[in-house]
This record gives sequence, C-alpha cells and structure tokens, in this order.
Amino acid sequence: MGVLKYVIVGVVVVVVVVAALVLLLPTLHRVPVQYVGSSSGYEAFVPSGTINYNGHTDPIGTLILSNGNTIQNVVWDGQYSSTIIQNHNQIVQLNDQFVGQTDPVNNQPYVPLQDFYVIKGQVPIEQVTLNGQTYYVIEANKINPAYIAGFDTYQAWVPNFVTAMNIQGTYAASIPGNSPVFQWTNTTGTVVYQTQLYGQYGSFAGRYVLVLPNGTIIPYGAIGNTAGASLSNFYSTNQIYNPSS
Repeated sequence: MGVLKYVIVGVVVVVVVVAALVLLLPTLHRVPVQYVGSSSGYEAFVPSGTINYNGHTDPIGTLILSNGNTIQNVVWDGQYSSTIIQNHNQIVQLNDQFVGQTDPVNNQPYVPLQDFYVIKGQVPIEQVTLNGQTYYVIEANKINPAYIAGFDTYQAWVPNFVTAMNIQGTYAASIPGNSPVFQWTNTTGTVVYQTQLYGQYGSFAGRYVLVLPNGTIIPYGAIGNTAGASLSNFYSTNQIYNPSS
C-alpha cells in the first residue's frame, strides 16, 4: 500500500506540473531580436506608463523611428529602465504642478512637457506575446550607452523633434538668459522658459533649441542622468541662437 501511495502521489505531481506548463506556454511567446530604424539616424522612445515584464517594472510607451513611423506597446527593458520611470514620473508631477499656471515672462499658459529617450542608430527589438497581447521589447542592454540620451519638450512637438534630428543641416544651440525669445507670446517662448524652470527640480537642463535649415526652432531640455557621449552635440553645444540671424 505504501509503495502504491507514493506512486499515485508522484503521478499527481507530474500531472500538476505538466498542466501548469501547458497553461504557461501561451502566456509568453518570443520572436528573435530584430533591429529597427536607421543605422545612421535617430529613433526615440516616448514613455507613457509602466508594465510588469519578466517579474519587474519597466517603462512602456511608443517608439518613433527615424522615418517618422511609430511602434506602439513598446517596453524598455534593461539599462536606464528605472531611471526612465523616475524621470517620467517627475515630469508628470511637474506638469501637474505648473500646467495651468502662467509663464511670468510672456504671460502665456504653461504646456505639458514630455520626456523621451533618443537612440542613435538601430534599436534591438524583441516581439513578445503576453496573455494574447503583442509587445515590442527594446533590449536596452544591447545598446551602447553612449548612444542613448534623454530630452524633454512640449508634448505635441516630440515627433517633430525626432524628424528635425534626422534632417541634414539641423543643429543644436543654446538660448542666453537675456534672449528676446523668452518674451515671444507663443508656445516657443513658453517652452524655452519652462524647460529652464523644470531644471530646478531634477536632472533637467533647459534653454536649448534645435535649429532647422529653414530657420524653424524647437525648444527642448536635456536630461543629465541619461546623457550618452555620442549625442553630446545636442546638450553640450557652443552655438548660441540669435533670432535676428
């Protein structure tokens, strides 16, 4: 009887384990890593929230490719994951604090800023299916940290910013503290001041602009705790923007 009992228990355990494996198999399906984007361009991850992935919390959002196409349901997994979550939460908190108030220089309302993380070159992506939902996981540990840098700008301008970075002839410049741009009664003047304001509360530095070949400017801030050396021309520039030039 004793032997029979142990045999029955063993069979039950095996059945339970097999059943558990059968239930787990559909929950995670992987496709081999592929590289998206341009090897000579800039792509950007735009966080919007978090997700539990592989037993830990990662940022989730949108990937903007150098050609302007976007990929939704993108998870950033690996280096800078917790830093991105921290930065994004801080931007959201600052937006909650300031949006709705008025820029004291140009008397225009503050606008919501958005943090985003630019990758120079192609991005390693792994397509996974979790409980029937498809996600695209950035394998961040496969990216040279020198090729990653964080920025922030007006929420609606992030796609334009990525497009501008990929236009030949675009360059970065800084805005001096006495620039007349601060007094422009439009969103450009507001964002120049607002990126500087947010810099008082975190790893953010403001008063930068991308200058496009046609003279259009896009104000932005740089995020110091994600500052890859290969993108230093966007946050350590000797160019000064002069609106009269």
